[in-house]
Amino acid sequence: MAPVANEPWWSEPEAALAARLGSGPPGLSQAEAQRRRAIAAGEALPAAGRAAPWARLLARQFASPLVLILVFAALVSLALRDWVEASIILAIVAMSALLGFAQEYRASRAVAALQRRIALTVRVRRDGELRTEPAGALVPGDVVVLAAGNLVPADGRILEARDFLVSEAALTGESFPVEKRPGAVAPDAPVAARTNCAFLGTSVRSGTASLLVVRTGAGTVFGDAAARVAASAPETAFAQGVRRFGYLLLRVMLAMVVFVMAVNQWLGRPPLDSLLFALALAVGMSPELLPAILSVTLSHGARLMARHGVLVRRLEAIEDLGAMQVLCTDKTGTLTEGEARLEAALDPQGGESAEVARLAFLNAALETGIENPLDAALVAAGREAGFDTAPWRKVDEIPYDFLRKRLTIVVARVDAPHECLLVTKGAFDTVLAACDSVESAQGPVPLDAAAREALGARYRALGESGLRVLAIARRVVEPRERYVREDERGMALAGLLCFADPPRPDAPRTLDALAGLGVAVKVITGDNRHVAGHLARALGLDPGAMLTGAQIAAMRDEALWRLAPATRLFVEVDPQQKERIVRALRHGGLAVGYLGDGINDAPALHAADVGISVDGAVDVARESADVILTARDLEVLRSGVEEGRRTFANTLKYIKITTSANFGNMVSMALATPLLPFLPLAAKQILLNNFLSDLPAMAIATDRVDEAELARAQAWDVAGVRRFMVVFGLLSTVFDLAAFVVLLRVFDAGEAVFQTAWFAISLTTELAVVFVLRTRGPALASRPGALLAALSAAVALLACAVPWLGGPAQAFGFVPLPAGLAAASLAIVLAYVAATEAVKRLAGPRA
Repeated sequence: MAPVANEPWWSEPEAALAARLGSGPPGLSQAEAQRRRAIAAGEALPAAGRAAPWARLLARQFASPLVLILVFAALVSLALRDWVEASIILAIVAMSALLGFAQEYRASRAVAALQRRIALTVRVRRDGELRTEPAGALVPGDVVVLAAGNLVPADGRILEARDFLVSEAALTGESFPVEKRPGAVAPDAPVAARTNCAFLGTSVRSGTASLLVVRTGAGTVFGDAAARVAASAPETAFAQGVRRFGYLLLRVMLAMVVFVMAVNQWLGRPPLDSLLFALALAVGMSPELLPAILSVTLSHGARLMARHGVLVRRLEAIEDLGAMQVLCTDKTGTLTEGEARLEAALDPQGGESAEVARLAFLNAALETGIENPLDAALVAAGREAGFDTAPWRKVDEIPYDFLRKRLTIVVARVDAPHECLLVTKGAFDTVLAACDSVESAQGPVPLDAAAREALGARYRALGESGLRVLAIARRVVEPRERYVREDERGMALAGLLCFADPPRPDAPRTLDALAGLGVAVKVITGDNRHVAGHLARALGLDPGAMLTGAQIAAMRDEALWRLAPATRLFVEVDPQQKERIVRALRHGGLAVGYLGDGINDAPALHAADVGISVDGAVDVARESADVILTARDLEVLRSGVEEGRRTFANTLKYIKITTSANFGNMVSMALATPLLPFLPLAAKQILLNNFLSDLPAMAIATDRVDEAELARAQAWDVAGVRRFMVVFGLLSTVFDLAAFVVLLRVFDAGEAVFQTAWFAISLTTELAVVFVLRTRGPALASRPGALLAALSAAVALLACAVPWLGGPAQAFGFVPLPAGLAAASLAIVLAYVAATEAVKRLAGPRA
């Protein structure tokens, strides 16, 4: 295979290019493709389903500013030959890093496994046969077959094309689809003018084509832009919340460190002890395991959601799914069974017609465009009736598109090849527009105004009875090699096709359940108002809260902003209007989810706060979505919403509880510093306290969440986190100061006894308060997760036992406590827990 990377391959004759690539119309052999893949492995773009390299994850644990602060503190201790202090600090750094690495690596592998389940696949010719392969397995020389809805998986030359329209907006900015066809263009033609090529990252809007792959991965036009796109990806709401939270902590830490350093210097304390104490305070104030906790909690949520049939393509989308207030969806397969069946094939006069069923069977069985349940129903009904395509030869096809809303097959009888028949099937209005006559028992009759009115009345009546209706027409034409859209004229209406797709039996219950979660379902459908209204009445929705596509087209944006939130049914909607509806709902401040699986759903999926698609959706819809459902079922989605809220609630638990406890402890030490003749805790004791208190936090992901938390949408509220931190942190400070008074005035504790007692008090209060603040209701009425309870109990026992552990206790400066002091410490912990429960109830929902 000769290289083509630096040559104008778009201007080369197709046969010469294929020969240079060692390929041709049958494609490559599987063995040759695998050999080329091994050679080109380094050129691939980052692939979904690939776990992050362990070395990078491990290095990231040491790249945190908090870890670097600790390493700096250890280096200072080493420079001053304080070997014990330096060893303890480095040991805690290593344990924290390894704990974070273990959790993130496990989370990374779990998420990669989920993403492999939804990786993009393509139809490629190998060994002369059409087979399905992962898009990442393509190599130069492969021949790919593309159809409407596919994403183009590589850069290549068009070998064959039939009404092949490609959207190149992601690459060139051109909003209208561009027709692609075989041929050659000038060597200096820019990307937008290479009409004989298709490029990675673009999507097929209509038609079919075969593509000779020339470039893959990083060698594509899109590959050059991939890094820039990734670097400039918009920040999600979840990431914004984490960033604002980080700024809040940074401001508090800086103020506290400067204050403590200044006070210690003013008191004339040793500079090293003062520096290490200030640095330990800064680290103790922050939840340094937050990245690991976020990864663990989100990946745990993603695994649980996958068990319910909800696959997450972007972990942050879990928060977006939980925050959803409005779900926009089509009715087919979500509110209805999704198993369309042919109820009747009627002639224009309303009678059953086997000929109409036969024409519909030919059209559906021979078309090669988008797979859909209506064609599947027609083929199934035709097979059952004994119809066969064998007497017919397919001559040509005019593919479906969303402007014409119809599809035409051109066939000829095997025994009469000199006469061709156009068979057109599609939406009632657009097929009728291509007709000038109506078939009848006496032969074709003109399609005059009276006939149109009679047909329209029958169409409306069928729709009001819940049937979806398509029209079918035909025309005899002279044989020729190629037929175009303009040939769809002067046709005779052959009849009507009536499909039943009844409501799902569980749909009303699921709608009620979503409403109980604060999620309003809005139906956006291209179906007519009569069918949609019939379904709405069956499901208990208000059919009067309806807007049609024509009404939306006539509205200014301001009017749609006002009407959209109160509308339940958007009917007869053009694909281009879906995105406008989603943006109108978002303009009103609503968090919007959009469920779609079609070619024209991609803009609406992008516009929504969370895009949702299904496993069998077209490529462009699946790749545009944040969440993939393994089944098109609102009950599955309801479970995903609950799990998203559970995951986000547990993430906020860790952040709120840990920061309030750390804030309280650090304020206590900062205030006590100028009042005590010694430091309230040594730097190594602060770091050990912080490390041990974070161990149970790893189990937060498995904790139970109150039903009340699941019943409402949630979102980041940095002001609420700050308020929570201040209220409960200062409450902790009040009890810390009370503990200082008891230790100094009642027990006359020296430095070692004071630090040991307060280490035990601060750690056990932080562990105990988790069980109070993890729920908004009474603590005793909400059962915690078993793992969280077990780890908390184990760490609490360790905190109480550590003064009696000999060598380790001596290394950290701990000493055994008198029985009376231990009892007083326990009383302080219990009083603090009771006071926290009381303040929580007084603060109410604002807590």
